Amino acid sequence: MPVEPESSPWVFPTRAELAALPVLDDPDEYDEDDGDGTHDGSDLVAVGADLAPGTLLAAYRSGLFPMPEGRAVGWWSPAYRGILQLDELKVSRSLRRSARDFEIRVDTAFDEVVAACADPRRPHGWIDARIARAYGDLHRLGWAHSVETWQDGCLVGGLYGVAIGGLFAGESMFHHVTDASKAALVGLVEGLRADDDGAAGNRLVDVQWATRHLVTLGVREVPRASYIAALEGLLEVPPAALWGR
Repeated sequence: MPVEPESSPWVFPTRAELAALPVLDDPDEYDEDDGDGTHDGSDLVAVGADLAPGTLLAAYRSGLFPMPEGRAVGWWSPAYRGILQLDELKVSRSLRRSARDFEIRVDTAFDEVVAACADPRRPHGWIDARIARAYGDLHRLGWAHSVETWQDGCLVGGLYGVAIGGLFAGESMFHHVTDASKAALVGLVEGLRADDDGAAGNRLVDVQWATRHLVTLGVREVPRASYIAALEGLLEVPPAALWGR
């Protein structure tokens, strides 16, 4: 089981306060990156605090996640949240075929996955040294995880995120080989579906923003209030067997 860290001294907006926030713009534009989407003016709801494990967990449990905002830490809750229900994953025939060429591993190269996602050559890069250290700490406490795609003994793609109960909050993904990041997402969903405790239907993958790339895989948008309303129930679901409890 993951280790609960020291509680955060910082106070975040409550779920009720987040659900009541106004929405400024419509979600008409998607970014064509590999998982890090764009945002509108109502998505950033707080600035400051730290990236200690207790702070990060308090944020996710409230419906927030961090991204740098200049030199400070910004706390985000998208007006339109990108989510993937496990039974809504879309796997094309070509992806199903190419996925057979990859080996899926879990939590064998977490730091390497984060480093690949943080590659400064990638467009819209936002993962800096602070973020990498923070999620590394969270990983070593058992809360952050990586799902990796390997080929011929080489790490060629993957994703990482935070698992709390039935919620997997995806942070970023990368690929060095075509379809390697998509195969990692398929591996994640299939691993969560494989639970034998009857909880698989109560799990959700949160991808923050619904990019074009992710929409083709079954991601859809829900209003912030709908996401917040589902969060309490998600957090009460037992941890997935995928994470080795």
